[in-house]
Amino acid sequence: MQYVEPVMPWLLGPDYPQWKDSLPDQRHILIRPIGKQDADAEIQFIESLSPQTRRFRFLGQVRHPSSKTIKQFTDLDYVHDVAFAAVIADGGKDQFVGVSRYTTTADGTECEYAITVKDDWQKSGLGLLLMEHLIDVARSRGIRRIWSLDSAQNAAGFELADSLGFEHQPDPDDASQVIFSSWL
Repeated sequence: MQYVEPVMPWLLGPDYPQWKDSLPDQRHILIRPIGKQDADAEIQFIESLSPQTRRFRFLGQVRHPSSKTIKQFTDLDYVHDVAFAAVIADGGKDQFVGVSRYTTTADGTECEYAITVKDDWQKSGLGLLLMEHLIDVARSRGIRRIWSLDSAQNAAGFELADSLGFEHQPDPDDASQVIFSSWL
């Protein structure tokens, strides 16, 4: 991993930080914050996912995200909500190939994360890279615990959580779901 700049939590925002990274297969990727200007890219990203990947991401089937969802995903305060896109240039426009995000609890000590990687980029190391950056930012901001609610059928989610040393337990409210978590 190579940071373009060190993470400075007091500067975290829609243009900072950014990372230029290489994946194990030598493909280059830019990871940057998501902002309001990315609404179309976010829609295209979600709609390009396979039905299974969308089901794992939203814990249900979402074919076309609502305008409310897109606003929630792109109009962020970067105090309680943080989101990064892994992008490649496609005809002069950024194409999202992966997204990671978190939302903090009211007291700012914990955050719920979500990560999604485009189907043809899965198993490339991109998910791990996105999570490592997200965790670094969370730590730099004093967040002490990170967690996610996922489908118990999401084998890639288990693999990623295990590679990061996360614990997992069944959701006490829904046996079809699992909670991944880690102290930071």
